Amino acid sequence: MKKLLNPWVDVPNYNCIGCSPHHPFGFHLQFYEDGDTIICHWKPTQNYQGWINTVHGGVQALLLDEICGWTVSRMMQTVGVTTRMETKYLKPALTTDPLFTLRARITGQKRNIVTIHATLTNSEGVLCTEATCDYFTFTKEKSMRDMHFRECRAEGE
Repeated sequence: MKKLLNPWVDVPNYNCIGCSPHHPFGFHLQFYEDGDTIICHWKPTQNYQGWINTVHGGVQALLLDEICGWTVSRMMQTVGVTTRMETKYLKPALTTDPLFTLRARITGQKRNIVTIHATLTNSEGVLCTEATCDYFTFTKEKSMRDMHFRECRAEGE
């Protein structure tokens, strides 16, 4: 598994709630590549609670959307925006769980729309939440010019 380097870490005003290491209330997510899959581990706290001891559904959706975006960045070497997201909540994701694992991979592409499937499993490997996201991907030129994107590399590349 290879750790991905954050391509925006030095961009002025970069303050993504999902992946910025500088966001004061952010998740500070870090991503890894394992073949055609992007992986992320996240430790919940009571700060992300909806119902008692349960991770808020919006937080779960944010996590899944974030890993989908990183999947596009790494696998397509461009950026995009979510145009559709279907989220299925299958089992409670508990804030008392010590660690969640997110996984995502590209499942399809039609022109500039990329489809990604993502999952959130608890520390016992139980699937809690899954999502299918469609991302409108920008040209590499637009990504570089408007989104400050150069490339999404892994450590050692």
